[in-house]
This record gives sequence, C-alpha cells and structure tokens, in this order.
Amino acid sequence: MKTNFLFKNFNNKINEKGKKKLLKNLKEIDQNNFPKFFQSFKKNYNYSYKRNIIKKYRNIKNINIIGMGGSSLGTKAIYNFLIEKIKKKVTFDESLNLIKQKSIKSLNIIISKSGNTLETISNFNLRYYKNNKNIFITEKTNNYLQQLASKLKSDVIEHKNFIGGRFAVLSEVGMLPAELMGLDEKKFKQFNNLITNKKFLNNLTHNVLSTYLLNKKKKFNSVILNYDPKSEDLFKWYQQLVSESLGKNSKGILPIISSMPKDNHSILQLYLSGFNPNFYTFFIVEERNSTKLNNNLLFNKFNFLKQKKTFNILNAQRLATEKIFNLKKIPFRSFYIKKRDEKTLGELFCFFTLEVILLSHLLKVNPLNQPEVELVKKETFKILKY
Repeated sequence: MKTNFLFKNFNNKINEKGKKKLLKNLKEIDQNNFPKFFQSFKKNYNYSYKRNIIKKYRNIKNINIIGMGGSSLGTKAIYNFLIEKIKKKVTFDESLNLIKQKSIKSLNIIISKSGNTLETISNFNLRYYKNNKNIFITEKTNNYLQQLASKLKSDVIEHKNFIGGRFAVLSEVGMLPAELMGLDEKKFKQFNNLITNKKFLNNLTHNVLSTYLLNKKKKFNSVILNYDPKSEDLFKWYQQLVSESLGKNSKGILPIISSMPKDNHSILQLYLSGFNPNFYTFFIVEERNSTKLNNNLLFNKFNFLKQKKTFNILNAQRLATEKIFNLKKIPFRSFYIKKRDEKTLGELFCFFTLEVILLSHLLKVNPLNQPEVELVKKETFKILKY
C-alpha cells in the first residue's frame, strides 16, 4: 500500500539494534492494543454512537464545536485541512472571549472527557439557545455535563474513559463531527494498513531514533516549517500531542510552528545562522488547482514566472531552503503531501501518534498523563470559589 505522502527522513545513520526494539514495540501495540486508545485507530472500532444520530442531525448547516485542547484540536485540524470538501459552517469555541450572538439554527457539540472543564461549560453557557440542538460527548460519570444534558434532554455520547483527549481524534470526539461535516470516517482509519507497511515502519523508526538522538544532543525545539496554511491547525494538534505527552521529568520537545514563506523574510536568518537548539520539519501540500500568475504583468528578468502557478513558486522556495539546510548540515525531515483527503490525514494522525508513543518509550516518560496541568485546573477552581 502506498501512502499519500512522500517522506524524506533525517540524514543520519541509526542503530539497527534500536530499530529492532522499536519494531518490537510496534508489534506489541498492534497485537495488544496498548496503549488502549489505539483501538480507536483501527477499522473495527465500535463507536458509542449509532448511525441514527448522523441521520438525525445531518441537515443542520451550522455546527459549533465547544471544547478545549484535545476535545477540539483534532476536529479543527480535520475541518481546515479538508475545508474545500465541507459544505457546512463550523465554528470552534476554544477561548473565553465569546460575545452572546443572535441565535442561528445550529448544532452544538459539547466535548469534555471529564465533563467538568471550566472553559467548555462557560462557552456553552453563552452558546445556548432553546432552538439549538445539543450533543454532549463526555464520560459515563455523574459529571456536570451529564447532569446538564439530562436537564436539557439532549443526546449524550460516551467519551471512552481509556481515550485521553489528545489521542481522541479518531474516536467519537473527532469522527462524529467529521461524519456530520459529510466526511467518510472509514477513510481516516489507516492504522491497519500502515502497521504492516515495511516502508512506513522503516521511515517511522528511523525518524523516532533520529529525533531521540537530536534530543540527547540538546536539540529540544522541533520547528515546523509549514508551507500550507490549511495545515496550521494540524500542527496545533501536533503541538499538544508532543508537549503534553513528552514534557515531563525535565524532558520533552517543544514544537514551534513557523509559517512559510512569510518567515523566510523574518526568522529564516536565525534558523540558518543563529543559536540553534532546533531540528526542523518541512511540510507542504501539493495544490493542483493553485492560481496562475498574470502573464501580461511579467517581463524582462521576471519572464521566467510566465505560466507559473503560486504552488510552483512556493515549492521552489521549499526546495531551495532544504538545499541550504543540507549545505549547512542543519537537521531536518520533509513531508510532501500528494493528496488532500481523509486518507492522508488518517496516515498523518497515525504517523505522529506512533512517533510520540515510541519517543515516550525512549525518554522513559508516561505519555498518557498531564499531572501539572491538573494542578493548574485545581488552583483555578480554588481562586474562583473563594
């Protein structure tokens, strides 16, 4: 099976013994479903919602996703990456500066694993109108959202307790909204194909070992040189995935999103010649229907731009930057995305999630918890109560 992206790995040698160990870890993940959230990455995953809920809300054109962090980042990544395929208006309430607006017939999807997320409860309070429909996605506990859903007689979908928010994109949390946007959830499920794909596994394990070695050399910043604006939210999802999973015990990697080609004219000088605790990811999506330049305004030394599309220029800048990085021996990997569809996103979700789980083994950290974040939540409740 061919993947929908071309991947160029870090240019370094790796330890074959370490690679074999990682391949063994991957085999265990496939056979034992551990961590358990990987169940939701597989084709046979049983959702906690039935098909009738899709039919019930399919015709509503306006959808509000109300959630924080992993409750909304994955869905937002899907929406913006595939926005040209989606015919509905979807808004994401992720901050606390909402202004109560005039009611438009909408479907609110309110998501919080714990059911007690302060910002989510506050934002729904401002989004609530009697004529709107509401679906709550939360754990089966006696939490606040369960109580609120009961009071409003709204639909409740179970958020499985073994799936943490940042790992939930291919579960009910991401796939129910995706289906209501008109997307095909089955096409996102690429785990079964990828876990037996030798080329994919070779790229993945080489990438993980290279990243680990860079981290040991005190390269802690993972700078994503993103040439696709529609993928910015994919990398905001990735930021949470990497930071919350690996940032423990004075260890971790900080993902930084750099918007190209804008940053060619502001930050690139530092990347090429300044202090450099960084390693890099080039990311571009092929746009076959990008805009062609106006030939009438191209002459003399800019004749070479005739018949060129904006993607041709963008890709040339990317190739040129990679070449200079190579000359300067700056560590980088590169993704060239050939097609913008559900399958591609499913492959990327798998690649990045498996990458993080394997890195957590090497760094010896628990990727599933976020204890310091919980401390801040508790302190916030204390301040508001007293």
